[in-house]
Amino acid sequence: MTDVLISAGELAELIKTEPCVIVDTRNPDAYGAGHIPAAVNVHDIFTYLATSTPEGMAELKTKFADAFGAAGLSGEQTAIVYEQSMNSGFGQSCRGYYLLTMLGYPKVKVLHGGFDAWAAAGLPVTKDLPSPVKAAFSVVPEAGDILIDAKTMLSAVGKPGIAILDVRDVDEWIGESSSPYGKDFCPRKGRIPGAVWLEWYRMMKPTAEGPRFKSKDEILAECATVGITQTTPVYLYCFKGARASNTFLALKNAGVKDVRMYFGSWNEWSRDPALPIEEGLPTAATETSKAA
Repeated sequence: MTDVLISAGELAELIKTEPCVIVDTRNPDAYGAGHIPAAVNVHDIFTYLATSTPEGMAELKTKFADAFGAAGLSGEQTAIVYEQSMNSGFGQSCRGYYLLTMLGYPKVKVLHGGFDAWAAAGLPVTKDLPSPVKAAFSVVPEAGDILIDAKTMLSAVGKPGIAILDVRDVDEWIGESSSPYGKDFCPRKGRIPGAVWLEWYRMMKPTAEGPRFKSKDEILAECATVGITQTTPVYLYCFKGARASNTFLALKNAGVKDVRMYFGSWNEWSRDPALPIEEGLPTAATETSKAA
């Protein structure tokens, strides 16, 4: 896989030589205060809550095929997605990358370091609103296999060989909070049984220019701490598929071959009382220390 991350300097050069559509995922106020020239604001990339009923999956695909087509993406252009910085938007630019990849879009990049990196490089910023030319956006059905539903996630519970990877913040993992939007936003707190945990921040490291993704080897070292290698099938989840998109990008860049995401994530799982959950502190660490 070619690296989907692009630096601000590389993007400034790319837009001179290739047709590009730049997608700003931030809220309309941040976008209105200044954005990369010609960038189209698609904040729904971040806010949309998906469900994994057949109707919900179809609606997700239709909604974003329409939104990306309206932004001018026909398949001929490189899509570049950005947020404010890599850790301030819960992975929302990566959520855009995941959605485009899931729909089968051929050329997708994420601006590494986000708008902050662009502005810090002294590159042009504007308040002018673009007039994108609406394009026909084609969905590639086979690309959708990176999207899994609650039923598929349930079938992976207790199945050796598949890593269920939870990348939420620690208070959600231990069941103190149900979401980033408040402790009681969802009816149940906890985690999917058998999940392993790597907080999404661990895919990145601080630099003088702000958070950046770790190298391939550093990401594989993080994965090794929970038994994930490049050949382990990984089923990711978070709260709504944003932070998990950040991890999805990291794992794909590190060469993990089979990574899929349960996009409905905890927002959906916790609302169905028929689906099993684990609560309280995980016990695996205690059992391991006893064995040692």
